[in-house]
Amino acid sequence: MDATQGWTAPRGEGFVLRPWRAGDLDALVRHADDEQVSRAVGDRFPHPYTHEDGERFLSGAVVDLRLPVLAVEVDGEACGGIGVRPGVDERACGAELGYWLGRAHWGRGLMTRVVAAYAPWVMTQLSLLRLFAAVQDDNPASAAVLLANGFEEEGTQRRAVVKRGRVHDLRTFARTRPGLDRAP
Repeated sequence: MDATQGWTAPRGEGFVLRPWRAGDLDALVRHADDEQVSRAVGDRFPHPYTHEDGERFLSGAVVDLRLPVLAVEVDGEACGGIGVRPGVDERACGAELGYWLGRAHWGRGLMTRVVAAYAPWVMTQLSLLRLFAAVQDDNPASAAVLLANGFEEEGTQRRAVVKRGRVHDLRTFARTRPGLDRAP
């Protein structure tokens, strides 16, 4: 089930999390078309970020929008996103967390508050035992967001990605639901 099929997405101080809409195209492109925003996310998030890229994303061709992949809305405008990619088979008890935010909103603690609202909500909605995120070594702000939200650093995947011609390590962080020794 997705947010448009009955989930009530969480809200927080200074933001709303909600499903992406076709009307978000211009704001999406304006905030996503920034080299600094795209430098530490996967290559599914291209730079430059064009209207065609935005249309593909909003149509569900890039990520499965039936999952809780939500827009971060501030002052009535989508300016970032957050979502999960659930595991499959024996790893279906976990999901990978990903998020991004337009540079105009950096440095205000917004993404820390977004993750604080989203992480426990999505873990409950999807009955997850584990939520994890991989953070590129040159993105200490993202690591700080996760640490502030109860994620623990589990280790480093050395020389794990090549981004724009540079080799990077990935730091892995996870948050788990304690006290469960059987799937919910």
